Amino acid sequence: MNITFRWYGRGNDTVTLEQVKQIPGVKGIVWALHQKPVGEVWEKEEIKDEIDYIQSFGFHTDVVESVNVHESIKLGNEDRMMYIENYKETIRNLAEAGVKVICYNFMPIFDWTRTEMFHPLEDGSTALFYEKAKVDKLDPRELIRTVSEASDLTLPGWEPEKMERISELFEAYKSVDEEKLWANLEIFLKEILPVAEACGVKMAIHPDDPPWSIFGLPRIITGEASYEKLIAISDSPSNAFTMCTGSMGANPENDMVQVAKNYAYRAPFSHIRNVKIYENGDFVETSHYTQDGSINIQGVVEELSKQNYTGYVRPDHGRHIWGEVCRPGYGLYDRALGIMYLLGLWDAYESSKAGNK
Repeated sequence: MNITFRWYGRGNDTVTLEQVKQIPGVKGIVWALHQKPVGEVWEKEEIKDEIDYIQSFGFHTDVVESVNVHESIKLGNEDRMMYIENYKETIRNLAEAGVKVICYNFMPIFDWTRTEMFHPLEDGSTALFYEKAKVDKLDPRELIRTVSEASDLTLPGWEPEKMERISELFEAYKSVDEEKLWANLEIFLKEILPVAEACGVKMAIHPDDPPWSIFGLPRIITGEASYEKLIAISDSPSNAFTMCTGSMGANPENDMVQVAKNYAYRAPFSHIRNVKIYENGDFVETSHYTQDGSINIQGVVEELSKQNYTGYVRPDHGRHIWGEVCRPGYGLYDRALGIMYLLGLWDAYESSKAGNK
């Protein structure tokens, strides 16, 4: 298990790499060119500049999250091939710089969706919260205001230039159902996977967050059936998954221990986090501690240990604790605690496997 930490870049993160270096067990930084407009080629010089800075602290830069997919590709617009060619060039440039895994998603318009960025918890901390009834009734513009007012820092999937086109995009997606979105994903994959495979890069698709339709938009990466459909599109070793316990696990029908058992071999990258799910469909993000949420984090890590998992793992969203002011879900302290919990579980299972007491 290769522990990593997501970082948003110089001048774009409240957490510094000096601080991350003090978290035991962190080997790599999950990074991206967050200021880069979606659809543009990531140039070699700017990639090298970011990598050199991160590696100067002793971290590897094997994983990028994310190279976002332009909406024209998801919609199947006439100009999609231009953006696909740009994407291929970015894959080649990242591979030349030593990147091994690229995380991406295929969610229409919105990446992750929450209704409250700093929901108060009983212990005095705050966390990201999803209120199903509110989303069912909410005007998307109100949600955009909630998210944009939560931080002055970049929020992946909520790029201002995209949000300014929200009416246009919703109109365009009226003609795109799940079947059409799958067809557009298949075209995208069949174009990029040969390039990724030739470059030795794994394209690790992230599940939809949450894993069900919102605002009438199609969502397609929602559970094990989605994984099977992806494998049916292409059995290329580069056609891979980002296993996210909190995203896919927000639907209680998805047993994340079973998902790990069946698909960890195809997931070079894993986000391990916990959520507490309520009967009405709401969910709130919790500490990584198994007993605090609804996801069997213990069981997931045990299954990874059984499989001698060597993939990249990062703690995902954390609570906001000890008065920390940070990007929603991405503070230092709770993610550091999450790492220590995951490493504790891993060490215990590895020791037990070796017959030590």
